[in-house]
Amino acid sequence: MEVIWMFLICCIFGIIIISHSNDFVEAKSLSKVEDLEIEKRLRTINKPAVKIIKSIDGERYGCVDFFKQPAFDHPSMKNHTYHYKMRPIWKGMRERKTNNTNFGYLWENGVGCPIGTVPMQRVTKEDLLRLDSFGDNYKPRGSWNYTTDDSNSNNQKHFAVARTVGSDKRFNGATMDLCLTAPKVRLNQYSASRLHIQIGNDFLQTGFTVNPTLYKDSQPRTFVYTKSGEKSCYNSYCDVGMILVRQDIPLGMALSPVSVRGARTTHYGVFGLIKDQINGNWWLQFGNAAEEIGFWPSSRFHQSSGNLVEWGGEVYSASLPSPQMGFGYFVDGQMRYDAYIKRISVIDGFNKIDRKVAYTEKFVDDTRGYQVIDKYNIPGYSILGHIMFYGGPGNL
Repeated sequence: MEVIWMFLICCIFGIIIISHSNDFVEAKSLSKVEDLEIEKRLRTINKPAVKIIKSIDGERYGCVDFFKQPAFDHPSMKNHTYHYKMRPIWKGMRERKTNNTNFGYLWENGVGCPIGTVPMQRVTKEDLLRLDSFGDNYKPRGSWNYTTDDSNSNNQKHFAVARTVGSDKRFNGATMDLCLTAPKVRLNQYSASRLHIQIGNDFLQTGFTVNPTLYKDSQPRTFVYTKSGEKSCYNSYCDVGMILVRQDIPLGMALSPVSVRGARTTHYGVFGLIKDQINGNWWLQFGNAAEEIGFWPSSRFHQSSGNLVEWGGEVYSASLPSPQMGFGYFVDGQMRYDAYIKRISVIDGFNKIDRKVAYTEKFVDDTRGYQVIDKYNIPGYSILGHIMFYGGPGNL
């Protein structure tokens, strides 16, 4: 409690106290230029709202006019027109559909935002200061620039993933059924389970993350992350972020129920990043009914298709030891006891669905803390498709 009050007091007077060892270090003063830049970013994120609503967890969201989203501030959007009800034409990735497309239960008002607006989470100056405090090492990324069994004790980032082999392939989409878990993390850490598509030097991520710095709690919550050119951000926190099309489903929603290790029933969420065949926009799909939640215009990326895909866990820690991944245990290949990603699928460069994805390799940068089992042909379990198990206690 003392640390929390110290943080608040320092923010009031223009300084921030950040921890890289035990959640607390020295104060840093903000220059006038830095303070003005923070205010500019806040204006970009917190656009004027038609009304303020609250989620069932108590978070405040502004119902922002569809065309006032931060992504429409991007220079490439000056002469573009989109309609908030537009939908991509690709419908082939999911084999099962449901009619449950109403996400009103996520909101205190039972509805969400008015038609023509989208829910944008309200962000404070302190929120941005926390996100900025860890620097570039904190930012999500792919595993390809890391080495196996890197025992460097100063590593802040760790991966346990299954990833495609070879950079000569082209991908127009990928999906996963992601087991929902709640790994334990500290204030200066995160543990994410995600789908990552590399698009040249850019990339997209989606899945869930336990990230107290981003969401101010320890619940697993949905997220997207965009890296486009020199800019990158979570959700819709900048002008290269995702454009929402739903008035009733927010980015950053808490996922419940989560799976309990050893229970007979596990819980999972369906996530997809799919490229529209007509206009090249990339779409986020969520849920069994493959609901289109939002999109990124094709102009965001210098390359038209993805060239690498990976599925699995990514953790970060500003101080040792590193956090849990998945259930926090080493894996043995059982769905009741391991975090998993099943029904791994891709859309190739010819827009054909590949549900086998036989050209993956497993990658773990440090097997002392995390493990992966990757299987694409389990006898008698074809319904699972390509499945991977991952996780570990960390403590590196």
